[in-house]
Amino acid sequence: MINLWIYVGLFFTFYELYLTFVLQKQPHMSADISLRKGLSIPLKGQAKKVLETSKTSDNFTLYPDDFHGIVPKMLVKEGEKIALGQPVFFSKANPEMQFVSPISGTLSKIVRGAKRRILEIQLKSDGKDKAVKHKIPALDKLSDVDVKSHLLASGCWPFIKQRPYDVIANPDSTPKGIFISGFNTAPLAADVAFLLEQQQEDFQNGINVLATLAPKVHLSISADDTSFLSSVSGVEILRVKGIHPAGNVGVQIHHIDPVNAGETAWVVNPEDVASIGRLFTTGVFDPQRTVAVAGPVVTKPSYYKTRIGAAIAPLLDDAGVSDSGQVRIINGDALSGATTHADGSVGFYNNTLTVLAEGNHFRMFGWLPFAGNKIFSMSRTSLSWLLPKRTYALDTNMNGEERALVVTGEMEQVLPMDIFPMQLLKECMVQNIEKMEGLGIYEVAPEDFALVDYASTSKIEAQAIIRDALDLMIKEVG
Repeated sequence: MINLWIYVGLFFTFYELYLTFVLQKQPHMSADISLRKGLSIPLKGQAKKVLETSKTSDNFTLYPDDFHGIVPKMLVKEGEKIALGQPVFFSKANPEMQFVSPISGTLSKIVRGAKRRILEIQLKSDGKDKAVKHKIPALDKLSDVDVKSHLLASGCWPFIKQRPYDVIANPDSTPKGIFISGFNTAPLAADVAFLLEQQQEDFQNGINVLATLAPKVHLSISADDTSFLSSVSGVEILRVKGIHPAGNVGVQIHHIDPVNAGETAWVVNPEDVASIGRLFTTGVFDPQRTVAVAGPVVTKPSYYKTRIGAAIAPLLDDAGVSDSGQVRIINGDALSGATTHADGSVGFYNNTLTVLAEGNHFRMFGWLPFAGNKIFSMSRTSLSWLLPKRTYALDTNMNGEERALVVTGEMEQVLPMDIFPMQLLKECMVQNIEKMEGLGIYEVAPEDFALVDYASTSKIEAQAIIRDALDLMIKEVG
């Protein structure tokens, strides 16, 4: 009997080595950065690379919460007419920072919460797209000051975010570099090369614009990328090999040029780079968005051409999501996106709409080894590690609740950064600013801890803890 178990153990050991060194070994070009830590979650429902045009809706919504830390001051009242690209509100802390309308029509309603905090700005389109036109000279005649002023006045400045703190960039600062991630490794995330397939010239123009604002522009692409992204000019291209979160721009910055105290790095999403490029060629703010509607419960997962703030109900209908009451709709990926609802709208920075089944069920004896063979897990108590090519129809079930238990080394397995995540989270929770600085708070953003949320036995809300800590740093350090 003992010999039998020895043979079983040897079989699984050699099978795991086979999976690691044979099945996962794929031909690729040389990588500048190679990351081993992380976790790929094989969710069902990847969007097919087919670009559809969704049904149009007259209703659009802007969410001030998309712009973390911004206190909005309204420029337009309810019932007033607006043009596409017309400023709707500005930042109370920086009046030059304008936030503009994605359509022409009417501001129909301002939804307020406690203490008259603005939650939603609802707009109704007239279908005419009458736009504000900006007079922009040729790029070779523009200084960095001119570029900043046009970005601020046009409403394109919010496309630029900064590290540390993961907030909209301060236009008065000078970054050490601008970083763009040309691939996304999150579950069911939109394929960047496909998003930009019809926007290649605009993307290059956007790169040329951003190059005036920083000494270097870094573009990270997958190690096996053969798309047009590998031949973009005016940038320093770095090939990255690895599983999620290798596509996170924060992880890339950490390995390319880490952010230290007193330094800033700016971050721009790829499709936003194309939008900036179109502004400087057409003089018009372009709210175009290509959104991947994906998820296990989506009948026809595809890409849809829409715009910022558009109602998501038509997208769900086109993609074949029928029972919206039993699903969770997420603006973004399943790990770091924001929960919305069927009457919600496309977020300002959003290129993925993920739809999962609600996990409102109980799995009896879920702790038993091999009991959850239909469940993906990084633990060997599930057989999912034996089936690396299989995809899973996962739901939102947490399979437990928060526990007073932290497994040493567990968080480090999924965070490919030279920091101590468990220790950093502890110091964030007790608000020890000095130790937070020493442990790397300036280098991280909530999305970098999304896999910690997923994989941690303690089931703590690591992303929320990091967000609160970053807000404390803004308040106390600035």
